[in-house]
Amino acid sequence: MSENTGKITVLAPAKVNLHLAVKEKRPDGFHNLESVFLAVNFGDTLHFMLNNHENSHDLTMEGMNFSLPAEKNIINRALSVFRAKTGFSKGIAIRAEKRIPVGGGLGGGSSNAAYALLAFNKLAGSPLDKNALLELGSALGSDVPFFIYETAAAWVTGRGEFINPLNNIPQLFFVLVNPGFQSDTASAFRLLDEYRKNPRYDAGIPSSKNENNLFPGIQEIGSWLKYRNDFLQVFDEKERSVYNEIIFQLTEQGAVYANLSGAGSTCFGVFNNIEQAQKTAQVLRERWPFVQECGLLENTILST
Repeated sequence: MSENTGKITVLAPAKVNLHLAVKEKRPDGFHNLESVFLAVNFGDTLHFMLNNHENSHDLTMEGMNFSLPAEKNIINRALSVFRAKTGFSKGIAIRAEKRIPVGGGLGGGSSNAAYALLAFNKLAGSPLDKNALLELGSALGSDVPFFIYETAAAWVTGRGEFINPLNNIPQLFFVLVNPGFQSDTASAFRLLDEYRKNPRYDAGIPSSKNENNLFPGIQEIGSWLKYRNDFLQVFDEKERSVYNEIIFQLTEQGAVYANLSGAGSTCFGVFNNIEQAQKTAQVLRERWPFVQECGLLENTILST
């Protein structure tokens, strides 16, 4: 994101969790995580423009149906905490073109919050450094710090606040498939906690295909990692069967790896070439309401 003279248009990208292991519950009520986050070149487009109306703001949401009023949107929350931290008082008009499925495990809200903070900071003359932005972002949501880093890939630990950017990532392509229903993250964590109280629970059971060397370019986390998503096994049979059907279809179409992203409800397949990803997306669009092919993120700034 570069300096500007009063307006910014930015891509707020979606993410997938190539790997998501949920660890122990913390004293603050959150869980420690170990995850590989990958940002993709598909997401929401956010437009920001300053105006002459002090302390005013206007947020317009386009592209999807929303159950949450605009005034409670996380972008407005991000503006409130930024104003409180910096004293920034200029009026601003915001238009969000929403494409990321809500409640889909793709980090849409967190990405919007992060890139809104980055945009506000540039529009205000960059009063906050990266650490201050990370602190604000962490207060808004566990996934926000990853997006504040503006990196394509990272090994993420703690509640989500510890970000280790990954380099030398191989060129990957993705097909995202959402079944048409949402997943509530807080409810998924409660289900996971209940599931783990079962004396027959086996923490070593992987959730999906998990060969160690699927992505040898990801070297910083070592060859020991077995990719999985701990949430996949905790949902009721009806929901889990939908996810497993999508994962099976992605694998059958040639995905080298397929799993659930976040706490659901979007599944993804990883492909080594764009042609196979596009072919798979075309086939799966005949069955599922949301299917999107994409690649790794390269750049988020669109225009100033």
